[in-house]
Order: sequence, then structure tokens, then C-alpha cells
Amino acid sequence: MAAKKKEEKTAEPQKLPEPSYPVIEGFVEKATADGIAATFKDLRSQLAGLKGPKAEQAKKVAKAIDRTEELLSYLLQVREKLEADRKGKGGGRK
Repeated sequence: MAAKKKEEKTAEPQKLPEPSYPVIEGFVEKATADGIAATFKDLRSQLAGLKGPKAEQAKKVAKAIDRTEELLSYLLQVREKLEADRKGKGGGRK
């Protein structure tokens, strides 16, 4: 039985899923740090103006926006590093 389970595990390698967020992928490919900040600027100002019971929800949304902006900035850094690596490898070979 142990051999049968081992065969099942090694039978077929897992395939990576196709990107399911092409809009985000396209945005990250073209975005700049200033563009990301501008994307969330209006939303932040509207959230800051909320009062009463909605203010507590606005704080949670603002935290989510902060995290989203942080992750998008990280993706931009990775993209820039990959582009620099690609240029470094391509330009150094003859």
C-alpha cells in the first residue's frame, strides 16, 4: 500500500494556475510609485471625511488600502529588479 501512495504522489507534477487577475497584472506592468499613490489619494480623502458609525469601517478600509499599496509597491520593486537583472545579463554577453 505504501508503494501505491508513493506512486500517486509522484505520478503527475502540479501545474501552475493561469493568472486569474489580468487587470492587476497589466496595472503592475505599467504602474509607477506615483501612479499607485494617485490611485488611492481620492479614496483616502473620502474615507477621512466619514463620521459616526461609518468612521470605524473607514479605519478598517484605510488599513486595507495601506496594505494594498504596500504590496503593490513591493511588486514594483520586484519588477524593477527583474528588469535590471534582465538588462544586466543581456548587456554583458557577446
